[in-house]
Amino acid sequence: MEPLVPMEPVRVDIIPTGSDWVSQVKWDGVRVLTYAMAGHVELYNRRRRRRTLHYPELVDCKRYCDADAVILDGEVVALGANGTPDFHQVMKRDAIRRFERVPVVQRAVPIHYMVFDILYYNGQWLTDRPFGDRFALLERVIRPSDVVQVVTTTNDGPALYQAMETFDMEGIVAKRVDSTYRIGEKVDTWRKIKRYRDLVAVIGGYTLGDNGVINALLLGMYDEAGALHYIGHVGTGRLTQEEWRSLTTRLQALAAQNRPFAEPPSRSRSGSAPVHWVLPVVTVKVHYAEWTRGRSLRQPSVQSITNIPPTACILRADLMRP
Repeated sequence: MEPLVPMEPVRVDIIPTGSDWVSQVKWDGVRVLTYAMAGHVELYNRRRRRRTLHYPELVDCKRYCDADAVILDGEVVALGANGTPDFHQVMKRDAIRRFERVPVVQRAVPIHYMVFDILYYNGQWLTDRPFGDRFALLERVIRPSDVVQVVTTTNDGPALYQAMETFDMEGIVAKRVDSTYRIGEKVDTWRKIKRYRDLVAVIGGYTLGDNGVINALLLGMYDEAGALHYIGHVGTGRLTQEEWRSLTTRLQALAAQNRPFAEPPSRSRSGSAPVHWVLPVVTVKVHYAEWTRGRSLRQPSVQSITNIPPTACILRADLMRP
């Protein structure tokens, strides 16, 4: 069977409520679909790339699923020191390319498979059946273990979201009980509500698209000694096309000969689009999911241009430690 492109939720800011909706934890990991057919099991990610060798814990499907043939949808996660999902840990497993190293990394980074849907069961496609029916079947056929769990549901989305804030987790996904599974589509019968943090950063450079308008900003923040450190690049957000064009004109007037960052940003290395350095005087408000281990922003998006002075953009001291 050819691997499928999984259904995706639409991002919203308001948590849907009412008896038509249930909510689940949005696990911060790697989307993995399990295909078990005629005693053979394969794993694929959302981009239909094979992951069977990366996660050998999941290959013996009979150990955790009562089915002769099944397609499961879920998220592979790894837990950090505080017991919550750590995306950077799971990427140590997902990024393996030398598969002789899998046993070593497997011991160092245990994973958990959080299953939230079932698309095919013993010769029957379930994608046209309501989510509530699919989930009831999923709970019957999965045998939970230390490695495999069924994602729990609740009718109280706001309370679950509040718990995600308490435990500093990514967010929730709300699903209509009557929603069908739309392969390869992003549909608003599934809605993700993600927790984002805010900061204000300094623009130290930019790259241009083919249309001559900025397609990425290089951002930085200062340490206590006054050095500007690169924290990532961003090319998406709430700015309109007219605002991007206006910002392009403004930054072109601030052209600088030398980079303002203390270290060369990865975006400026060979093979990347040419970077135009600017005087670090313009600041922007940025939403982001979290800080990576490499002291950069994950999933940043520009919210607005601000009047906050660059000197107020101070990098947290704990992020400066190696």
